[in-house]
Amino acid sequence: MNIEQSFTDAPQQTHREAKLPPKLKAHLRVRRILSGQGIKTTERQFMSTLTKEKPRQAKKTKTPASIVWFEIPADKPERAKEFYGQLFGWKIELFPGMKDYWHIDTGGPDKSPDGGLMARKTPEEPITNYINVESIDESIEKVKELGGEICKPKTEIPEMGYFAICKDTEKNTFALWEKA
Repeated sequence: MNIEQSFTDAPQQTHREAKLPPKLKAHLRVRRILSGQGIKTTERQFMSTLTKEKPRQAKKTKTPASIVWFEIPADKPERAKEFYGQLFGWKIELFPGMKDYWHIDTGGPDKSPDGGLMARKTPEEPITNYINVESIDESIEKVKELGGEICKPKTEIPEMGYFAICKDTEKNTFALWEKA
């Protein structure tokens, strides 16, 4: 099955999912692609209308390299949900249609990053921060030049952007994100 088929063969959007804010829908699609579930045609069309409604900047400014999303793996997600919810007051809710991925609403302003809580896949799986970059291709090359490594190559999230998973020289995992 090619990646386009996985988008069109994905399960239909649930009623609860339709009520999610665009920011959460976008991250749900990223998780579906990472888990092999793909995204739906209706979601691509929805994101397309969102991007068309936003005014374009006349002059391109340098993209700040800021954290735009984070993921926390946990051996016992319910225990981690309680811990982070009580510690920081975060609202952590299961993503509709996903059995092991929760959205973390940090409660900050729109530009502050939210995150995801998920079941740990490997014993050493670390917290991963997604960092916004101007050019993912240039950033991938720079990671290599500086002695880092690419763990998952550039991957497209249609009509949203691209990501790549990397390791720094200290073996810390992080992700690059280029918005479409």
